[in-house]
Amino acid sequence: MRFGRPIRIIISLFLIAAVLAVAAVIILYMNFSPEEVKYGTSGEALKYFHSTYGECRTAFRLYSEKLKEKYDGTEISAVRVESKRDTSLYIDYCYVPARVFPERLLILTSGVHGVEGFAGSAVQLMFEEELAGSTIDDKTGVLLIHAVNPFGFKYNRRVSENNVDLNRNCSSDGKLYSSRNLGYELFERMLNPEGSPGFEDAGYYLFPLTTILKIARYSEKNMRQAILQGQYGYPDGLYYGGNSLEQENREVTGLIKRFAAEYGMIFEIDLHTGYGKRGNLHLFPNPVEDDKVKKDIEYLFSGNKIDWGNSDDFYTITGNLSSYIGEILPGKYYLPMVFEFGTLDSQTLMGSIRSLHNMIIENQGFGYGYASKEDSLSVAGIIREMYYPSSEAWRSKILADSRKMLSEALTKFKNMPAREADNQ
Repeated sequence: MRFGRPIRIIISLFLIAAVLAVAAVIILYMNFSPEEVKYGTSGEALKYFHSTYGECRTAFRLYSEKLKEKYDGTEISAVRVESKRDTSLYIDYCYVPARVFPERLLILTSGVHGVEGFAGSAVQLMFEEELAGSTIDDKTGVLLIHAVNPFGFKYNRRVSENNVDLNRNCSSDGKLYSSRNLGYELFERMLNPEGSPGFEDAGYYLFPLTTILKIARYSEKNMRQAILQGQYGYPDGLYYGGNSLEQENREVTGLIKRFAAEYGMIFEIDLHTGYGKRGNLHLFPNPVEDDKVKKDIEYLFSGNKIDWGNSDDFYTITGNLSSYIGEILPGKYYLPMVFEFGTLDSQTLMGSIRSLHNMIIENQGFGYGYASKEDSLSVAGIIREMYYPSSEAWRSKILADSRKMLSEALTKFKNMPAREADNQ
């Protein structure tokens, strides 16, 4: 009996400590914000950024017309994306052929994840205005594909109108669509809750705690890989890759096959935002099996860290556009790269949880509706800021980093000896 009081005290202290720990996690989470970019703003950089899909599209066509005035044979056109709610969704493109002997082709794509297209469009405009002239020559041509996912671009979503993540949707033989992501299934109920988002519910505030407990069980790396890899069993869920090739990717397939046909070497850069340290340009391709290709990619971006998906901070995905382009161009020597402009410090624990939570709430609200117009507008603002930060310092820095990295890589690409694919 004499031990009863001390035990009760210990239990009470433990419960108090547990409550304080939970409160601390919730407070840290609710007050989380990424470290702001320290970089001087540049009016020359900011002129490339626009506020709507329509403005970006108009600007892309205007800058493309400037190239057409300078280079004979330039083709500017668009393909319309079918939609049940909007007849003005287009994938625009601009192709400038090599002057004499087509040997090398640069492909620069934007907006595969719709709302990420704002930054991607700005980089493409900068390229057209500042770097195209030093890239295009007798042997080197350029293909710019703008707004691969115009629906998501216009309506503030990462996915297509069919809720398909176009960067998980690419498969040359269709086998991908019947595959299972067993890891995703472990977290499916957490990722795809039913009903309207409850911003006042306890579950909303406890989300960071429940996620941390899952991380403790499965590890952050394993959980990230399972969730973000792509899944093909839950059509209304996050990171759904579809059950067949979406129209947008079919159209892009046709464009790339047509314009790449006469070139032997292809260098593709796909532009994305969201993942990683805020303001940093991360080089984030999927793993490359060909050692010669990998060595050449490392040469093109020498002096910069390339994350091949095997670090604790990043992950690999299935059905991505960059890898798929290599599959549809047999016999070509193909060099893929993904530029990922970090926005929310998702390499940190709180940043990664916040990113995931934002995506869950947005998808839940889109599927089940919001309790109020205010909630809808609030989430729309959160998603836009997550993928297209309003910070002028962020915008200026990603333009400066893109300019430098593209300039250096393209100079090396143009001077590389002619390569042939091993599968010819």
